[in-house]
Amino acid sequence: MSTGRDDKKFRILHCLRAPVGGLFRHVCDLAKAQNNAGHSVGVLCADEPNDPMTLARISELEKVCVLGVSRLGLGRMPGISDVKALIATSEKVNELKPNILHGHGAKGGLLARFARSTEAVVRIYTPHGGTVHYNPYSLAGAVFGIAERIMLARTDGLIFESDFARSIFANRFGPLPDNTRVVHNGLSPNEFVPVTNQSEQADFLFLGEIRELKGIFTLLEAVARIAVSRKITLNIAGDGPDMDEFRAAIQSRGLTGAINLMGMTPARDAFASARAVLLPSHRDSFPYVALEVAAAGKPLIATSTGGIPEIFGPFSDRLLEPGNVDALACEMTRFLNHPFEFSQDAISLREHVKAHFSTTVMTSGISQVYAVANKKVMSDDVTRSEFKPRTSLDAAE
Repeated sequence: MSTGRDDKKFRILHCLRAPVGGLFRHVCDLAKAQNNAGHSVGVLCADEPNDPMTLARISELEKVCVLGVSRLGLGRMPGISDVKALIATSEKVNELKPNILHGHGAKGGLLARFARSTEAVVRIYTPHGGTVHYNPYSLAGAVFGIAERIMLARTDGLIFESDFARSIFANRFGPLPDNTRVVHNGLSPNEFVPVTNQSEQADFLFLGEIRELKGIFTLLEAVARIAVSRKITLNIAGDGPDMDEFRAAIQSRGLTGAINLMGMTPARDAFASARAVLLPSHRDSFPYVALEVAAAGKPLIATSTGGIPEIFGPFSDRLLEPGNVDALACEMTRFLNHPFEFSQDAISLREHVKAHFSTTVMTSGISQVYAVANKKVMSDDVTRSEFKPRTSLDAAE
């Protein structure tokens, strides 16, 4: 079997934890593009969740994965499951024999860089925010920090989806490998087709993981303030670790009539359900949802955190301070009073995103990181072979 290295066609195994959110969407887009380019692609991810939408997405992913989609037990926090997952990943690596191990997120990066392989393999890492979201002075932050510093020595290529993520990572974990590159996430042409709105729409939509760092409780406070003086409706599409607490907070504030919990919903279906989209994140990396909203031509109210200013580019002065309830409530009220103004802004942002963020550019940038890393690993492997001590069997031959 050809290794694929000489003809630039690779066997690529993407490793990540949960098959949900923007990280999973990125892997799906990348796997499809790499398969179309003639590479053999596989994905390894956690065995949860297993809701109908996730299973449907995995089924679609399997269509472009010659090396299959493998699932294993892997928790969010450090634990014994990591050891079991590393053993299982090592077995899968030696079965599939990939040239490229590409880890996404903290746990995916662990698997890609520490899985054992009987053959030389390129180890690539894309943090996707991941460990930088943890307080460096917390136990989890300290553990992840130590792990990141150790694993940098086992990283052949490092990819960041935003310059913000690159700078934060470097400040926290030290000098980065020479083969480090910022490659922005991108969208396919069909995603710039305008959304067909539903006949009855809520005023606003939040689409994303239900976690504190996504600004969901700041959003709840803003809705409560507006609801005192006028009617407001908000759709919430998604799920996450803070859902129970969030649901209880909605009830305690008497907002069950104003807020509709939609559960997991396809992005464009969710966009069609509301007149404007909210992205009130306290911390974020380079959220796909911001690109998707812009491409769909929907008004977007967002905070200035992570790589979001890089998405907005010349329009970044529209962004709000993270965690500022007053600013968020004020901007939401301004939309309710002047929706046409926001619609015109949405047209400008859509054209900017269409010109600068595509899957073609994204895939090309990642391929360049692969190529540089592969050349070095091949060279190092040849050097090790040339200087390998000769055994008595070698001499006999």
